Amino acid sequence: MFSTIKHNGEIFEIDLSKPIDISIPLTNTDENPIAWYIEKPSIEPVVFGDWIGKVSEGKSSTNFNNIFFNPHGHGTHTECLGHITNDFYSINQSLKQFFFTAKLITIEPEKIGDDFVITKEQIENALSTSTSLSMTNEALIIRTIPNELDKKSRKYSNTNPPYLSEEVAIFIRESEIQHLLIDLPSVDKEHDEGKLLAHKAFWNVKDTLNLNSDARLNATITEMIYVADEIEDGNYILNLQIASFENDASPSKPILYKI
Repeated sequence: MFSTIKHNGEIFEIDLSKPIDISIPLTNTDENPIAWYIEKPSIEPVVFGDWIGKVSEGKSSTNFNNIFFNPHGHGTHTECLGHITNDFYSINQSLKQFFFTAKLITIEPEKIGDDFVITKEQIENALSTSTSLSMTNEALIIRTIPNELDKKSRKYSNTNPPYLSEEVAIFIRESEIQHLLIDLPSVDKEHDEGKLLAHKAFWNVKDTLNLNSDARLNATITEMIYVADEIEDGNYILNLQIASFENDASPSKPILYKI
């Protein structure tokens, strides 16, 4: 099902019948990934007295579940600058378009002291050595290596995962990338005393209590994706899907289409 689309004056042909899902599904099993010291999600039928909202229990004609989860800690999610600001900003209001030109790159974080860090030099080199067709990219997707399958079920709390340096977050912002996607639980160091240097640099937030006028209200960060090894580095069309939560973040489903 090939479709020709026009986006920002450029013409692209994509095959809508071949979506590439880079999200991690949310489940109530031990296979669900977890970050930030919380328990796994809960998906349970509603109970009213002896009535149970589950068809297999024989007392309901429908399955009627409550779901308790945290978008930041339980899987693929997209967040806006409201994640770090005193004033409320909603991802549902910040993300108003859903198709973007995107580049996928693969990075092996560099060992610096006790940490593994993605540096500006690594990102610059990955972008400059890309052999894919030239185009203006609105989104950057970072796959880190090693790329074990257990990223889809990993328990990240107190493991000090890799993260982005403040310098590279500034570089990405100055490259006019509006949407950053990464297969880590955060762009920042797990224990950073609340500095959140990469978040602030990417969104250009200088003061979280009194937001500066040039902060990037429509830029987003998507964390905890999973990009399988067989997906090649290069250019794609990204469809960034969220649920309509009036919250700083929403579970999301980023889909790639090969150009």
